[in-house]
Amino acid sequence: MEDCIFCKIAAKESPAYVVYEDEHTIAFFDITMSAPGHTMVIPKVHAPNFLELPDAEVAPLFAAVKKVVELVVRKLGADGATVGINQGRASGQYVDHLHVHIIPRWKGDGGSAVQSVVNNKPKESLEEIKKKIVG
Repeated sequence: MEDCIFCKIAAKESPAYVVYEDEHTIAFFDITMSAPGHTMVIPKVHAPNFLELPDAEVAPLFAAVKKVVELVVRKLGADGATVGINQGRASGQYVDHLHVHIIPRWKGDGGSAVQSVVNNKPKESLEEIKKKIVG
């Protein structure tokens, strides 16, 4: 996609602080870091979101995510990492190219768990919700 900033980064047409790259993926710093080392891993193939990523690219993407989490946590001495994908505008996705956030975490950093991102408790029973999903 010629107007996609992440495609331009993958093609080396736009600058980025790249920390990892392989045949299928590239990882670079988020320019609006939430923590030191906040990195995004993207597939080199354009996919607006996770559901549109070709099946053959899923395993390479998550293999790269695993490598980058290990690299960032070890090299920065972090105590852990939060890994996440914003899927669609309602979740906070602003660039229409799939990207996996890796946010290094330290004890006492003021952050929260993934579960704290939203507070929309179900009004229906778990059984009712399950029926909607699987029939």
